[in-house]
Amino acid sequence: MPTSARVARLGDAAIEVVARDGLRGLTHRAVDSEAGLPAGSTSYYARTRGALVELTFGRIVELDVEHTELDVDHSAPDVDELALALADLLHHSITAGRSRTLARYELALEADRRPGLRAVYDRGGARLRDRAAEVVVSLGSDAPRRHAAMLVAWFDGMLFDAVAGAGPVLTRAELVECARDMLRACGGRA
Repeated sequence: MPTSARVARLGDAAIEVVARDGLRGLTHRAVDSEAGLPAGSTSYYARTRGALVELTFGRIVELDVEHTELDVDHSAPDVDELALALADLLHHSITAGRSRTLARYELALEADRRPGLRAVYDRGGARLRDRAAEVVVSLGSDAPRRHAAMLVAWFDGMLFDAVAGAGPVLTRAELVECARDMLRACGGRA
């Protein structure tokens, strides 16, 4: 297995460990076990616990960037098409991507206490905000920075409320309607 594939496998396993057991459960041994690899495999790639936390978060950012590619025509954006794509992304993050979402929340709080992790977190967040700005610009926003911030805050709030908050998990159809409303507020035309 190539190094990058092995690191990705370890990162995926670490995400599952953090989602299930929290950061306290994130150990080299737990990741080895989750990945189905021999003892010592994780420590070869991440010698310290800090390095293991960074490997985990790096994998989350990599997957987030990969999964935020919206399959839409950016040259002729359509609010309904974008709303469907955003709702699908949100629905995936609530359901199939729930482990990554939970692990991201755990690590977001840790990033507030660790400057090195904070830098990784902020770089990943900037990439996602840039994508949000591209979306609102394509819709004709007259205030892309503000509208991108609104769109990201809406997405994050809906996600948190469904996964860790007290709110209900909305249906896919309800998420589409919410996304459509938000996109219209961010410069999208009906």
